[in-house]
Amino acid sequence: MDADLTHTSQHKTVAGAISDAAEHLARAGVLDSRRDAELLLAHVLAVSPGAVQAAAVRGDALEEPSDAHYRELVARRASREPLQHITGSAPFRHLELRVGPGVFVPRPETETLVQIALDALLAAASPSPIAIDLGTGSGAIALALATEAPHARVFAAENAVDAFVWAKENFARVGAHNATLAFIDLARAFPDLDGKVSVVVSNPPYVPDAAVPRDPEVRWFDPPTALYGGEDGLDVVRQVSATALRLAHPGALVAIEHGESQGAAIRELLVADGWRAPATHMDLTRRDRVTTALHP
Repeated sequence: MDADLTHTSQHKTVAGAISDAAEHLARAGVLDSRRDAELLLAHVLAVSPGAVQAAAVRGDALEEPSDAHYRELVARRASREPLQHITGSAPFRHLELRVGPGVFVPRPETETLVQIALDALLAAASPSPIAIDLGTGSGAIALALATEAPHARVFAAENAVDAFVWAKENFARVGAHNATLAFIDLARAFPDLDGKVSVVVSNPPYVPDAAVPRDPEVRWFDPPTALYGGEDGLDVVRQVSATALRLAHPGALVAIEHGESQGAAIRELLVADGWRAPATHMDLTRRDRVTTALHP
């Protein structure tokens, strides 16, 4: 791979191209501008980020066709188009998922939700526990659970056409034998599994309708159906709670991702629905991110 980056022409160096790109992205407000600059060039050259970093240290040149393509992609990123839309992929735990317009880009914060659900699956009494992901989006949560808990059966429901297309591609690419995807409304999801499910997990839309997401990548590019959850942001959370009550067996876990200020409201909502032992958990940035409860 490294040989592909080594040239003897008089064109711009890899190091110079990255430096210029990082400066341009920083001026546009991209927080981790150097990292994004390196990842974009790795995508252009079809090599690893490590190979790009090594080429920069060696002083390798960057040929004009690659430099022109790189500048195009940097301009797109400077417009705050998500990096994952530009490269077409998003890392999530050990997976590389296909993403693009019409589907929510999986975030590192959601790995906390997956770990909580995974721990519950690994502790389940059944030798073949069932997990359900309500509103799977790209399929990130369901596929992470299916591949990291191969003894479990994982079912994923999605009711947005654009997101379902991406999920279907990711399910096919990952090829987890124990994962099933369905295009179905969350309220009617998997009636044949009523009372049999050990873990119900969801990262629903939870932004209040009147709120404006802080990041342009979210505000301009994430699909509204994956963001907005009604006046208080909890409309889909209420549906997840109701559906999970139908699906779960006694003692089963429901785990729901949410905004950092919504934990108390969701705990109250779950208790009112009949769930017990509600608890809110922080993500790696020490922000409240996931609320869990147990089926009565």
